Amino acid sequence: MMWMMAFLLLPLAGLVYAGWHVWTLVPLSAAWRTAIIVVGVAAFLSLFLSVARVIDGWPLWLARWTYDISTSSIFVLLYLVMTFIALDVLRLVHVVPRSWLHQNAYTTIAVTLGLFAVFLLGNIRYRHKVRVPLSMTTAKHLERPVRLVLLSDLHVGYHNPRKELARWVDMINAEQPDAVLIAGDIIDGSLRPLVEERMAEEFRRIEAPVYACLGNHEYISGEPRAEQFYREAGITLLRDSAATLGRLTIIGRDDRSNPRRRPIAELLEKAPSAEGRFTVLLDHQPYHLEEAEQAGIDFQLSGHTHHGQVWPISWITDALYECAFGEHQRGQTRYYVSSGLGIWGGKYRIGTRSEFVVLRIEN
Repeated sequence: MMWMMAFLLLPLAGLVYAGWHVWTLVPLSAAWRTAIIVVGVAAFLSLFLSVARVIDGWPLWLARWTYDISTSSIFVLLYLVMTFIALDVLRLVHVVPRSWLHQNAYTTIAVTLGLFAVFLLGNIRYRHKVRVPLSMTTAKHLERPVRLVLLSDLHVGYHNPRKELARWVDMINAEQPDAVLIAGDIIDGSLRPLVEERMAEEFRRIEAPVYACLGNHEYISGEPRAEQFYREAGITLLRDSAATLGRLTIIGRDDRSNPRRRPIAELLEKAPSAEGRFTVLLDHQPYHLEEAEQAGIDFQLSGHTHHGQVWPISWITDALYECAFGEHQRGQTRYYVSSGLGIWGGKYRIGTRSEFVVLRIEN
């Protein structure tokens, strides 16, 4: 309960702090300053409409605009607060004169242009998808080298529409993989835009079998409906279950949102023909990585962290997880924690990247 209160109070405290600084800094009339603050507060508060899915009943174009603006506001607020904290500290140590923070046009322009440049570059960086090549060798017999495209956290929905998904599908098909593995959070939150834009048709264009596990956002959207969408999209859902692909055994673990999900060792034991085969585990949230090592899994793919999405939140995810991003190894088990192909909320990557992994496994 305490962490939930902090989660709510910290942004509101930041809103008050940033609003007060905007009021004292901007050299405009009281009416204009009031209007600027009201617009900013309204953008932030509309986030609750998006999270509560009130916008699901609105026209699609309006819901999409509201989602983009409201979720972007939390990142803008973060960077406004960091900027004003830095200026306040510099003022206290007498590096920045007080006059720079009071009715100052130059500081107002500098802060505005600086934030605009940061978020413009962050949006450009998000739209550029990084291709990450990865290779593994194994002593376990493979009939031939296997080529997999590894994805996580697509978050298709209001902000990642069908047009964007179609671009991603084209990128996947260009790799000519033997299979596509998705480590959860295909759905952002609301299934409404996926249904209305018939996004299942785009997933069916993928020219390889697709296997996926559930993520926490599938639970947010309602996992029974998420399972139905997976079926319509031609995606094989592995929910505490396994499938075989040649000499590979692919195990999909249910998300930890389900407290009754099965232990990895039990899933491996019940997997068809797992003994002697190369085993791949899909587990959305990269907690307790030692479990895969103890069970003898060869490779685990996870996501969830987004690597913080924007700096300095990436520092927080690095502190929270044994591995919050990239390659990792424990004993004979290798891991990859993806920062995700898509994104939650505002489409900005600041100090992080959007990516897809092309994994080649061979003897």
